[in-house]
Amino acid sequence: MAQKLNLIIDQGTTFSTSFDVNDDAGLPIDFTGYTGNSHFRKSYTSSSYTAFTVSANSTGSVTLSLPANTTNSLTPGRYVYDVEMTAPAGTVSRIVEGIVTVTPQVTK
Repeated sequence: MAQKLNLIIDQGTTFSTSFDVNDDAGLPIDFTGYTGNSHFRKSYTSSSYTAFTVSANSTGSVTLSLPANTTNSLTPGRYVYDVEMTAPAGTVSRIVEGIVTVTPQVTK
């Protein structure tokens, strides 16, 4: 089952957040050799999306990031997202999901 984690992105800024993922025994998952994929959309059925850059390491830490030029073009509001990790053998697991809130930029 995926962890629930809501995110706040300030429009026009560089965004980065990290979280730790553990197995059922509470031990960090070694993501060596895994690839990550993460999108957020206005709704689950929206065809357009923005992709996070996903990086993960051997101690279970996963980082999602976006450059400022990407967040600058986002429309403020609420979005849905998830993060999927693909193991070297091809197994895909959803590790986190939640709501992304983009707050509007004042300084331009």
